[in-house]
Order: sequence, then C-alpha cells, then structure tokens
Amino acid sequence: MHEKSIELLNKAVADELQAVHQYMYFHFHCDDLGYDLLAGLFKKTAIEEMGHVEVLSERILFLKSDIDMKVAGEVKQIYDVKEMLECAAKMEEDSAKAYNLWANECAANADSASKKIFEDLVSVEELHFDQFDTEMGNLNKFGEKYLALQSIERSKSISGSPAA
Repeated sequence: MHEKSIELLNKAVADELQAVHQYMYFHFHCDDLGYDLLAGLFKKTAIEEMGHVEVLSERILFLKSDIDMKVAGEVKQIYDVKEMLECAAKMEEDSAKAYNLWANECAANADSASKKIFEDLVSVEELHFDQFDTEMGNLNKFGEKYLALQSIERSKSISGSPAA
C-alpha cells in the first residue's frame, strides 16, 4: 500500500546514516586539530542526523516494513576544513531538495504522515546548510586566523590560562 513511501523513507535513512558517518569523521579531524567550534558543530549535526534516522525508521516500522540500514556511500576522506564545510553544505542542500520532492511523492500516494516527516526534515536540513554556509563565510572572511583562534582558545582552556 505504501511501497513508494517506504522506498523513499529507506533512501532517507541511507542518506542520514551517510551524513552521520561523514560528520563524525569531520568532527574527529577538527577535534584533533584543535578546532573546537567546528568539531562541536559537526558532532552536534551528526547527533541531530541520528535523530532523523530514528524518526524515519519508526515510520518505516509503522508501515509494517523493515529498515534498510545501508549507508548511501563511502565516507569522503577530506582533511581541508574549507572542503569539509563545502561537502557538508552540499550534503544538506541535496537532502533538502530530495526531501521536498519526496514529500510531494508521498502526498501523491496519499501518505500525509510521511509527507509531513519529509517537510519537517527540509527545515532542519536548511538550518544545517545555513550553519555550514555561515562557517564557510567566516573562513573565507577571516582565513587561517579563524582556525588559529580556535586552536589558541583550546590551548588556553587546556592550560588554565585566562582568556585574552
């Protein structure tokens, strides 16, 4: 009855799992470099994406189907922070576009609940895009100084030195 919705929900699960893995990879590298603000943003976003997997999975189970826990793709091994932010922004933009289309497909197949889930996810993905876009803007505007300040703040925090 809801085969198309289940297919789309499982595609979204795969995309969200991909995002979780990619963002945690970025988190680990930013954390290793002392970029606490960016590391925190990637970790927070990954956790939010896990919440999306939960909502999508619950809907699939409600529709009496099974969750396909396959990841949409491999983790991209990116070490440059600007490239990380560009990758993340593109992932979020692509998800928002797909979820808009999928909401319409669910509506066309008389599945209002799945439609609403996709509509709600669009707003969150757009917010994530905006956050990554803002950080790209900061990096473009302030350059390496932006990253250096994050490292300095971490060093101060670790050493117990007062903030400047």
